[in-house]
Amino acid sequence: MTVNVSAVMFLLLGCDQLLAMELHAHILEKPGSQVKKRLSLQSTAEIQSCLVSSGDVGCGMFQCFSNNSCEIQGLHHICLTLLHNAGRYDSQGKSYVKDALRCMAMGLRQRFSCVSRRCSAVKEMVFSLQRECYSKHNLCLAVQDHLDTMGNLVQFQLMFPAGPFVELMNFLLKCGDEMRTWVGRRLRGQCEQHWGALCSTFTNNCPLSQLDVPGHPTSPPPSIPGPVTPVDPLLQPTREVKLEDMTPARLTDNATKFDLSLS
Repeated sequence: MTVNVSAVMFLLLGCDQLLAMELHAHILEKPGSQVKKRLSLQSTAEIQSCLVSSGDVGCGMFQCFSNNSCEIQGLHHICLTLLHNAGRYDSQGKSYVKDALRCMAMGLRQRFSCVSRRCSAVKEMVFSLQRECYSKHNLCLAVQDHLDTMGNLVQFQLMFPAGPFVELMNFLLKCGDEMRTWVGRRLRGQCEQHWGALCSTFTNNCPLSQLDVPGHPTSPPPSIPGPVTPVDPLLQPTREVKLEDMTPARLTDNATKFDLSLS
């Protein structure tokens, strides 16, 4: 059954989290599917040629994926936005951004020729590069003090179809409490502009306090046991047995209520 991205987004916005696994289930082909989407031979050749001719600096490498039969969109936009706002970061922040983008560019060139033409494989290669390069080069440290510079990327409409923008949101949501709250509030507000109060229906499904604490148990804390309310026939409190209860008709009637059989 196809995952309903809208329903997933509602749930995730309510938890201030985007769960990549849920969203990837919508875009990655199911095993055993009769028709598996692939990059066309023309798209593959064009992307390969573009990657070879593009430099490691700037956003040219990411533009190679702007038009392709696997609908991998957003890499070029992400690069342009990060570079455009890099001037507002300190020298270390600028270095983090440039190194992360260079890591992505070089990774795309090196790995694309080795990956299958299946769309699922190409997408996973791109997403894994995002996770690896953003983390390795401390993108969180570059943007955490300048949340407003990410405004053009934290856009609800960019979450569909799931792709590089969703992977970026997943990364940002792990950049600390302030970033997670800002991203969640911004996406939820934009969602409500499209679908109204329905977007905040699930806001209490995943309390943020439970998600923030590492190792915090997902189950509620144990409470002091209270009196057990008997729900099983064997746990029913004893009562005085009356003679009329011992008649065959009464015994049969009681057995029927509890799905028991009399031998």
